Amino acid sequence: MSVLDDPAVYQCLDPEDMRATIRDLPRQCRAAWEEAQAFELPADYRGIDKVVILGMGGSAIAGDLLRTLAALESPVPIIGHRAYDLPRLVDGRTLLIASSYSGNTEETLSAFEAGLCTDAKKLVITTGGQLLADARTNGVPAFVFHYESTPRAALGYSLMPLLAIAGKLGIVADKAADVAEAIAVMEDLLRCIGEDVPLAENPAKQLATRLHGRLPVVYGAGLLTGVARRWKTGLNETSEMWAFYEELPEANHNAIVGYAFPEAIARMAFVVFLRAPSLHPRLLLRYDYTQRALAEASLPTGQAGVESETVEATGHSPLAHILSTLFFGDYVGLYLAILNEVAPASTAAIDRLKQRLAGQP
Repeated sequence: MSVLDDPAVYQCLDPEDMRATIRDLPRQCRAAWEEAQAFELPADYRGIDKVVILGMGGSAIAGDLLRTLAALESPVPIIGHRAYDLPRLVDGRTLLIASSYSGNTEETLSAFEAGLCTDAKKLVITTGGQLLADARTNGVPAFVFHYESTPRAALGYSLMPLLAIAGKLGIVADKAADVAEAIAVMEDLLRCIGEDVPLAENPAKQLATRLHGRLPVVYGAGLLTGVARRWKTGLNETSEMWAFYEELPEANHNAIVGYAFPEAIARMAFVVFLRAPSLHPRLLLRYDYTQRALAEASLPTGQAGVESETVEATGHSPLAHILSTLFFGDYVGLYLAILNEVAPASTAAIDRLKQRLAGQP
């Protein structure tokens, strides 16, 4: 029996039950969407002409996803900002959103503090911490949620409030139907990729097995670019392994030239293509030709090509395409953690870095 099919292995390596949190994403999205419907914004917030989202790590990915969704239908630009400072474009017609699961992310706190000195409309999404304290001191509306998990596993509570707020402000159309479809798609997918589904019938376990001991490079395009980044960061954190992501069509103007060298890296690399039928037809062609270019890459020792596999989005709406591929990736990360014999909820390296920084001025 594969270790991926052994409940005892999960109990040993995952004492914090990260697998239950990953499994909970559909329910979490439903709860977060319902809570966000009751969140009221000041009337003057409708006068904005751009959105800047402050965040890092797991709290920032939701901003990436909202940006790609909004770009399909809205002229209002949405800008994700991962830094200590504040973009100079922030003004009185900006909605400035600070998103931090813990409320203590120092980069987000620094940028938000700078934002308090501007005329921007401000909003906070958090569970508490210093960010919530600063918001309340300065009369800034805050969407406060309570969900015990790692920040990356609270994606539903990062994304659904953003999506609901964008709908309330008229940036995007009401997404209630799309949210319902995306949740149903994830629930259906769970029946195929959950940990109780054996390796022989489980495509997420099969992909994790192929990626084990390799260097994953995840390709995405259009609305799946943010999902590719989520795969990369999820593999880093959950599976404790190197991983990278690339964006099409940009990668066809540079990365495609470098598939053969260094040969040791090319032999280790394994490319995952995240693909959705809703992508531009020319992008879909580029997926096919890029996969062919990888297979045809000639390595100095004569090895033929770089291995790859495609993960297809499911559902009809762009949101379903995003969440189905993201959910699949979270499970691949869980299974790779088991194969790597690491605790999927642990982020000890990040914690050590924070402790070292805390002692510096």
